Amino acid sequence: MLHVAMVQAAPPLFDLDAGLALFESLLERTSGSDLVVFPEAFVGGYPKGATFGAPVGDRSAEGRALFARYRRNAIEVPGESFERLRSAVAAAGRYVVVGVIERSGHTLYCAALLFGPDGTLLAHHRKLVPTAAERLIWGQGDASDIAVVPTDIGRIGLAICWENYMPLYRAALYARGVELYCAPTVDARDVWTSTMRHIAVEGRCFVLSANQYAVAADYPPDFPVPGPTVIRGGSCVVDPFGELLAGPVFDRAEVVTTDLDLDLLDGAYLDLDVSGHYARPDLLRLDVTPAPPRTPTAGDRLNGH
Repeated sequence: MLHVAMVQAAPPLFDLDAGLALFESLLERTSGSDLVVFPEAFVGGYPKGATFGAPVGDRSAEGRALFARYRRNAIEVPGESFERLRSAVAAAGRYVVVGVIERSGHTLYCAALLFGPDGTLLAHHRKLVPTAAERLIWGQGDASDIAVVPTDIGRIGLAICWENYMPLYRAALYARGVELYCAPTVDARDVWTSTMRHIAVEGRCFVLSANQYAVAADYPPDFPVPGPTVIRGGSCVVDPFGELLAGPVFDRAEVVTTDLDLDLLDGAYLDLDVSGHYARPDLLRLDVTPAPPRTPTAGDRLNGH
């Protein structure tokens, strides 16, 4: 049996040190877990409701100032804050997925990091398509950001928030044999649980979704929060037949835990393998771009790389 934990909490926005301290504290609370999943943008924060002063055709000085505050609280990979994350994971000794806001060159990315129990970075996935107004503040990932990592607890894949609504991206993860499908998110709608259950059945995999629970007190007094509860949670764990093993949990901070019986996977493939015996490659094929080097940063270009 595999013991897993979904962390449902939110960091204080624009306070990176406090967010890193919260990560360390919550990680300590997951003692006994083999795999811990934190939400999307857990380190760096999710600025829900902000427009950054950018209606179509215009930008404001106030919006630029707000973005500057956001950017200064992003992390670099590698970098000092990244090393703090890595050290905390190594001290805890378990697999960890955590959503971060990453600064690379002049661009921010919404990323998910997968660490091994010794703190080694096993996967660095950038959100392929930021959703709606997120495209103003985050850049896009590239072909190097499709990853399913074999580990001694199973094959771990990463899909951030609305990447889970990208059928071809899901298909790419299925083709790579994902078994532990990790979906950090900030989508707190009731329908999100239905999506997680569908993916578990479709991919014949365990789905682990961690969401933020954020309230107005997690944001600065001058931040335009949309209400007293900003993100209401919904973390859940689903087995390969679509059965809920834990959650969804709404309207409170919590560490959601459960056990996974990986032996279910072999039997689950009897009647469905969308990349194998239930596929028709003679009619329908997925064309995936070979992974190039990650898009170079401004510093790389200046150095001639």
